[in-house]
Amino acid sequence: MEIHSHTHCLSAMPALRQALAVLNGKWKLPILMAIRAGSSRFGEIERSVPGISGKVLAKELKDLEDHRLLQRIVHPGPPVAVSYAVLPYALTLDPIIFMLRDWGSQHLQLLEGTAPGSASAKP
Repeated sequence: MEIHSHTHCLSAMPALRQALAVLNGKWKLPILMAIRAGSSRFGEIERSVPGISGKVLAKELKDLEDHRLLQRIVHPGPPVAVSYAVLPYALTLDPIIFMLRDWGSQHLQLLEGTAPGSASAKP
């Protein structure tokens, strides 16, 4: 494992905080996944993300748009319709999401005592 100086670690904090701020909260990743799975209109996304309110969804969609992960597309009417699309930049999150998923699975196993090599792992 590489060891870094305290100064090096501190200099990395702004970028780490920014990355965490983009993904912060329980709704952003499920929203991105719902849109990538084919839900593009507000109501479709809302139905695809159980438990989210319309107000929260609107705020989270705006945040994701501000971070340039989503594009809001207005389709002229009548009636006027709005849809959302994942921008290519959002795909750069894939390796991070997969690594977080794997770490989360390992961490749950550790907490449950089922991780290989954990003190309470069952043979």
